Amino acid sequence: MRFLVIGSGIAGLSFALRVADLGEVVVVTKKGIADSATNLAQGGIAAVLDHENDSVDAHIIDTLKAGAGLCDYKIVEEVVSSGYARVHDLITYGVDFVRNSDDYSLSLGREGGHSHRRVAHAYDLTGRAIEMTLLDQVKSCPSITLLEDHMVADLMLLSDGGNIWCGGALVIDNEDRITSFEAQQTVLCTGGTGKVYLYTSNPDIATGDGIASACRAGAKIANMEFVQFHPTCLFHPQAKNFLISEAVRGEGALLHTRKGERFMNKYDDRLELATRDMVARSIDQEMKESGDECVFLDISHKDPAFIQARFPAIYKQCLRYGIDITTEPIPVVPAAHYLCGGVLVDDYCNSSIAGLMAIGETACTGLHGANRLASNSLLEAVVFAEKAASYCRQNLDTIKQRRQGRAPTGISTPPSKELDEHILINHNWDVLRRTMWNYVGIVRNSKRLELARERIISITREIETLYTSHRITRNMVELRNIAQVSLLIVESAMLRKESRGLHYTTDYPNSNEDQLHWIVLSQDQNVSSWEFSVEYRNFSQEG
Repeated sequence: MRFLVIGSGIAGLSFALRVADLGEVVVVTKKGIADSATNLAQGGIAAVLDHENDSVDAHIIDTLKAGAGLCDYKIVEEVVSSGYARVHDLITYGVDFVRNSDDYSLSLGREGGHSHRRVAHAYDLTGRAIEMTLLDQVKSCPSITLLEDHMVADLMLLSDGGNIWCGGALVIDNEDRITSFEAQQTVLCTGGTGKVYLYTSNPDIATGDGIASACRAGAKIANMEFVQFHPTCLFHPQAKNFLISEAVRGEGALLHTRKGERFMNKYDDRLELATRDMVARSIDQEMKESGDECVFLDISHKDPAFIQARFPAIYKQCLRYGIDITTEPIPVVPAAHYLCGGVLVDDYCNSSIAGLMAIGETACTGLHGANRLASNSLLEAVVFAEKAASYCRQNLDTIKQRRQGRAPTGISTPPSKELDEHILINHNWDVLRRTMWNYVGIVRNSKRLELARERIISITREIETLYTSHRITRNMVELRNIAQVSLLIVESAMLRKESRGLHYTTDYPNSNEDQLHWIVLSQDQNVSSWEFSVEYRNFSQEG
């Protein structure tokens, strides 16, 4: 019995630990094991941990408000209610969250969109603290194998003559060798899609591999129009995807223009503590009106000792670039940060293809709706890792029977011809990301979306020709994946004729109650990679 886990963030590692006693677990990860969005997460994990001053109902309301009407109430209630137990699971594993002076209660932060302090953190290194702790647990587990520098190229589908299911994946290593890994249960935990955009807070590995491979296999993909742009990514020519945590605003940092004028009062009564979509859109508007390349986030009015203690990583990193955040403001710009859509899954992370699960940012569970509430992502990952593992435990006999089968079309031998002009890959990579940034960014319109779709389809045709006629490389796989994900985002954005949550279009600036549905796309393997079937799905809106 084998579980194949693609990805080594909090979702993948949590799931691997929970099923380690059920069989062999292989964790495949693209680069170094710790190269994940989890490792970069600064803010923390949101949960109701102070029952005297907070409540599950309050956390539910905050999540629903952020989700702009598209959250699945049943999922929100279940995830939020499970938060306390899952955070204490992490503490049991050894995660050292910051505690108050009594050395007992947790020090809780507050972030945009939250009505209470409920974010457990390890200062501004929370993701790293969780990642390293889970890695230590995984490395000491004899039934778990970690394969670094490997990535999924495509999923393998099996058939018994009628039913079709996922039987593993084709995996490519850092020397571009392809190996087939068979598994009774394949779990996609590949994180997000930030590298689809020119500017992102995501690690370089975030090329949407899980979503793209699932789409090509025929899985249903939902809500791809909702891309969250983090409002405050460090703006510096030498800085690469360094995030200035939302917790900085939670601790009193103020946003202002180059002239020193605060502006959030023009856009939202919550000022700097508005939700990410509002803050990002406000910054985008200010930059367009002024022509400036950035705005500024200022926490220098706080005590320097507090700043250095609360945000040690941010303080040190900014200092490397000549910015002392205790005495001067931080130049910031919005950047692609988190995808609220993904592989559509049920309550236990099963996709529409048997034998294939998705957890974490790769999945669309219904928790985030049209906009993720800050620090709900790590919570979602640990809650659904536990639910997915419980499903596998309860259905182990059925899962084991998936061993038998055959590939419906067989696995063809890849071409051996080398691509001698790698500029083709690099050029298309750059064009795709610039097209997405310029035409499918924070503010959209129908004309730009149409232009983006035309350009991406043209590039996709070229990519497929290269892919089918040359030896497959990791760079080629990643290019193919960002093209696939770009098309999913554009197609979904064109279908939503309203502005809601993270999707804002000047052609339809208001929300439309007739569009309270999820947009679900799927792809028949016999059609072109830019043709999708569309489904409008309802969900539970009330408890």
